[in-house]
This record gives sequence, structure tokens and C-alpha cells, in this order.
Amino acid sequence: MKYILPLLVILTSIIGSLANIYINSDGWYEGLIKSSLNPPSYVFGFVWPILYVIMAFVSFRVADKIALIFIIQLIFNAAWSWLFFYFHFPEVALIDIAILIYLNQRILLIINKESRILFYLYLPYLIWLFFAAFLNASIVWLN
Repeated sequence: MKYILPLLVILTSIIGSLANIYINSDGWYEGLIKSSLNPPSYVFGFVWPILYVIMAFVSFRVADKIALIFIIQLIFNAAWSWLFFYFHFPEVALIDIAILIYLNQRILLIINKESRILFYLYLPYLIWLFFAAFLNASIVWLN
């Protein structure tokens, strides 16, 4: 499992990225009213690869402790992009990200019992999820 989880992180990033291909193809996302805190699109292209590397590293280090819940959160992670960008279901995507936040809070509690360093390394992912949930919720409320 130790080597499988990082490979699943890579697979998740690819699956999620495939949905993002459709962002510009239909103009739906560009036409949405967004929060004034919504960063430029290129920011996501920098942040997510860093978060995926962190997720892969941490999952490798504590695979035996987090495997099942981590795989479940990866499924929700990959599903969010498809729900939001491809299917244009921001309300369902908001539910998805709420579940994702819950699962990753649980993961952080487990990681914290193993290593404070890994806890602080993984924490930016959860913080980013909260910010992404805020952006998602803003789109739901403003549109």
C-alpha cells in the first residue's frame, strides 16, 4: 500500500485535470459571477501540483494508517472537478468538497498521531480545500 497511495495521487491529478480541459471549451466558467477573492486561473496550475506532491509524500509515509480513508478522499477529490467543470453542478460539487474537508480533517488527526512534521506538511491541503469550498460556495450563492 505504501507505493500504491502515491500512484493513486498521480492518477487522481490526471483524472481531475482531464475535467479542467473543458473549462474554456464552453464558456460556462468564464460566464459565472465569482468572488472578488477568486485568484487568476494560473494560480490553480501552480498550487494543485504542489499539493499533489505533498499528498503523495505524506501518504507514502503513513500509508498503513490512512489507506482506506485516503483512497476515499482521492475519489471525492477527482470527482469534484468533473462535477463542477464538466457537469456544471456547483451545488453538488459543494457537497463533494464538504465531504472532502471532513475526510481530510480525519486524515490530519491520524497523521498528527504519527508525526507533527507530516501534519504541518499536509495541513496546506486542508486549508486550500477550505478556500476552494469558499470559492465554490460563492459561485453557488452569486449565480
